[in-house]
Amino acid sequence: MDVDLRKLRYFVAVARELNFGRAAVALHIAQPVLSRQIRALEAEFGAQLFRRDRRSTELTAAGRQLLEDAVPLLAAAEAVRRRVARSGEGRGRFVVGFMPGIVVTPAVRALRVRHPGLVVEVLRTSWAEQARVVLDGRVDVSLVRLPVDPQGLVVRPLFAEPRVAALPAGHRLAGRGSVLLGDLAGERLLQDPVLVPEWRGLAGEAGLRADTVEEKLEYVAAGEGTVVLPLSVAAFYIRADVVHVPVADLAPNRVGLVWAAGRSAPLLAEFAGLAVEHLAGSVGGGR
Repeated sequence: MDVDLRKLRYFVAVARELNFGRAAVALHIAQPVLSRQIRALEAEFGAQLFRRDRRSTELTAAGRQLLEDAVPLLAAAEAVRRRVARSGEGRGRFVVGFMPGIVVTPAVRALRVRHPGLVVEVLRTSWAEQARVVLDGRVDVSLVRLPVDPQGLVVRPLFAEPRVAALPAGHRLAGRGSVLLGDLAGERLLQDPVLVPEWRGLAGEAGLRADTVEEKLEYVAAGEGTVVLPLSVAAFYIRADVVHVPVADLAPNRVGLVWAAGRSAPLLAEFAGLAVEHLAGSVGGGR
């Protein structure tokens, strides 16, 4: 059978909301129309995708499997659309994503020198988006901070860099040349603990998370807690009311280059070689 991508988008919206009314609002369609589309999708697959009663909506086993498969499929379809649209603009375009603190300029400059007619663009990403922008075609390659979910990606490690704790300037540890993770026990971690898995062994709590580095450092400066940053990120965000202290027993942050699995465009391999040549082995990607 041919899979209808529109019905898949509808299904994913309901699966994420687990509420047909909210999903219909998000999709800008009437709820009865959405319900009919989901019933049609269930008929096509020959499986019930949702279990509904008056109080709740939940995914069946078949629904959970379809959600797992549908998200990367929709991302791949969007990536194809974006790449075809870029190709139709008349000039070749190549887009490089990068995380804060990672300097991609040397590799990007080298690619432009090799291909004077190529439009090379860059896009700053975030922790939540760094892999997604590759899978949905917003970028061709991306410099990411590992780990990332490798599903659908080719991942090439490039370099590693130390991590530091950001502390308010008047903090008891601010004058140290370095600290151990245990010295931070009792502090509040102002970021997702997934980013600092070693934190789970400490007594300190995790909370008051913010989306951007700038927001996190505002909370640090106010004495609300600490964040752990790669060295290059800390060096980029220098401010008088925050100090950065190396954490000696934390594993370094690893940086890698990723692109969509299954793509074989020559520029991907060429840029990967340039990244290894110009960025690998240089802490902070040339910083």
